[in-house]
Amino acid sequence: MDEDTTLLPVATPLLDTIGTPDDLRRLPEHALRQLADELRAETIDAVSVTGGHLGAGLGVVELTVALHYVFDTPHDRLIWDVGHQAYPHKILTGRRDRIRTLRKGGGLSGFTKRSESEYDPFGAAHSSTSISAGLGMAVARDLAGEKRNVVAVIGDGAMSAGMAYEAMNNAGALNERLIVILNDNDMSIAPPVGAMSAYLARLVSGGTYRTLREAGKQLARRLPKFFYEKAQRAEEFARGFWTGGTLFEELGFYYVGPVDGHNLDHLLPVLKNARDAEAGPILVHVVTQKGKGYAPAENSADKYHGVVTFDVVTGAQEKPKVNAPSYTKVFAEELVRQARRDERIVAVTAAMPSGTGLDHFGKEFPKRCFDVGIAEQHAVTFAAGMATEGYKPFCAIYSTFLQRAYDQVVHDVAIQKLPVRFALDRAGLVGADGPTHAGAFDVAYLGCLPEMVVMAAADEAELVHMVATAAAYDDGPIAFRYPRGEGVGVDMPAEGRPLAIGKGRIVREGTRVALLSLGTRLAECLKAAETLEARGLSTTVADARFAKPLDLDLVLRLAREHECLVTVEEGSVGGFGSFVLQALALNGVLDRGLKVRPMVLPDVYIDHDKPERMYAKAGLDAAGIVATVFAALGSEVAALTA
Repeated sequence: MDEDTTLLPVATPLLDTIGTPDDLRRLPEHALRQLADELRAETIDAVSVTGGHLGAGLGVVELTVALHYVFDTPHDRLIWDVGHQAYPHKILTGRRDRIRTLRKGGGLSGFTKRSESEYDPFGAAHSSTSISAGLGMAVARDLAGEKRNVVAVIGDGAMSAGMAYEAMNNAGALNERLIVILNDNDMSIAPPVGAMSAYLARLVSGGTYRTLREAGKQLARRLPKFFYEKAQRAEEFARGFWTGGTLFEELGFYYVGPVDGHNLDHLLPVLKNARDAEAGPILVHVVTQKGKGYAPAENSADKYHGVVTFDVVTGAQEKPKVNAPSYTKVFAEELVRQARRDERIVAVTAAMPSGTGLDHFGKEFPKRCFDVGIAEQHAVTFAAGMATEGYKPFCAIYSTFLQRAYDQVVHDVAIQKLPVRFALDRAGLVGADGPTHAGAFDVAYLGCLPEMVVMAAADEAELVHMVATAAAYDDGPIAFRYPRGEGVGVDMPAEGRPLAIGKGRIVREGTRVALLSLGTRLAECLKAAETLEARGLSTTVADARFAKPLDLDLVLRLAREHECLVTVEEGSVGGFGSFVLQALALNGVLDRGLKVRPMVLPDVYIDHDKPERMYAKAGLDAAGIVATVFAALGSEVAALTA
């Protein structure tokens, strides 16, 4: 690792004494306020150097301190949903000396990761998994006859996913001893918190109230049905009036809250009561403020959810040099242009309006843009429903997140041949977010579906044309993929023009070697062609454009006219290269001695780093392509270059 990882000076005398949560638990309670303040300062300072997710972590500083103080981690299992808010947790759990390597090559992951620390019992980068995982751990604990607490911390945004409610419903039915912390920092589902609500939370989480309540229930059950039902409704109304927790109680959880998540005097006794409860699932509703304690974050519209490096004093984020527009912006701008001409175009995203660029679409067409929350399954079927009525839905979802809705893609869209347009951002390797966010599998998992059209943009100009192609295509589902980050700096068309379905293009003509690219590795193929040409190997470069339907004429021509054919893609085995190999085999081309080499992402999960380093490690840069050609031609190249 070549980055400077020296800790920068932050005044943290108390935090300096904390190596692990064991040290934290030896502190007197009155010292925790100072520790939280120092932890917040350290988090801000560290993220100013690394970039990353700041606002969520600042919102849970006090909660993090309180959880590690009250619970015996790592013996007690503490599961952070998503992991965006886990930076303070990492600092307190033996990783402070590496916190400024966050999201850098060879450094700490931006999310919780089992292989990184025993304090991370479950890896989390896709949201809404914590309650399911926690329930599994709780059941395993009981089956093994062990004694430990299991605590899942989930944000209110993640509670928009149906998976969270499936898990809660199951936990309530099993009556497992599980603690869920609902970190409410955005939806404002709670009334204002203060002394009265804190008092009520302490009261209803305590053993005395719970014992009296159960005794009252037993007594009420002996009353005639009419009186019992009235008493039950009155009790539920009283709790709902105090706390708003009736929904969670109906799912089988004992609801406590809301609690001020920044007031340790309120948090600690409630968490202790939850820890000491004997049985059943408990939900503690904690209200926090995203970006808490750092004015630039508090005053920002997105609360500094994701940031690049910034100045701690002013909060000003470093502006990266922009050489070309980002693919996300190019997609958004062309979709807006298409929507101006066709009022049937609508857009759907799953809690990522800015990440997918649909915030721009939403500003111009607010009634035609739908953010359904963290609910990819619903997003796909919702789009399918609009497609049945003649609308043209563009479902903009990261490649890695569409995996969560695969059954809906198959059953609700593809089988019914509905013209839903899938805009797959973050295709290929994504850099600092690492393997959990890499769009490695979409060509394989979409390309195997009958009549699905799959495109991949080679550059930002091609993406413009693919948006136009999707807008014009009404014969069934169609998907187009594009990476994170800037384009390659090509001239941009004034507007998109629909491409011929299933037709690629020749970018450079040669005679001996053919490089057939799908996606943005085209630029590396062109670099490789220059090197090969200099070594006496005349090279053709082609852009497939479509993984499906495959341009069979182009593939057979390249195979017929060259000695070596190399396919290059930013995806896993089973994708474009596999489609090409099958086509060649079925047409008898492989029997003629053609040297074919498919280049795909290696069969491993590649850890976070700068994208160019990740692709070099994967062998999908120009040097890797040249090496593949040399290896394929073997002795012929040796003789040529001798």
